[in-house]
Amino acid sequence: MKNLFKKLITTHPNLGFSIARLTLGFVLFPHGAQKLLGLFGGFGYSATIEMFTTQMGLPGIVAFSVIMIEFFGSISLILGLCSRFWALSIVGMFLGIIFTTQLEHGFFMNWFGNQAGEGYEYSLLVIGLGLTVLVNGSGKWSIDNLIPKKQ
Repeated sequence: MKNLFKKLITTHPNLGFSIARLTLGFVLFPHGAQKLLGLFGGFGYSATIEMFTTQMGLPGIVAFSVIMIEFFGSISLILGLCSRFWALSIVGMFLGIIFTTQLEHGFFMNWFGNQAGEGYEYSLLVIGLGLTVLVNGSGKWSIDNLIPKKQ
């Protein structure tokens, strides 16, 4: 087992970048699908836009951007297509989430329902994965990796 692990790591040194990209994409996809399509118990596009703009007071373009970034960004990350762009978008979006809704609730998520809102620990994990993809790229198994690089 030790030799298999060593061979995997030395043969595919950027495997971790693919893992970070895929993890980020698969974790965000259900959230985007809730907001855009109403899947996984979500409310769908119209109700989500309504909630973001009326209840949360976000500008319409921000509400639209959040939905598009979470849905299309997650799919693009899973495929490894324009990964750095989507990672930057996700990092920016989650920084906005922290500063607009989570900072006042502290670090921890609302695991026991005893806070008025969610803390920012989940958002920090998303930002960390996003920065990994932004800095290092999509990794070996991605569409980005198939595009020839200029010499």
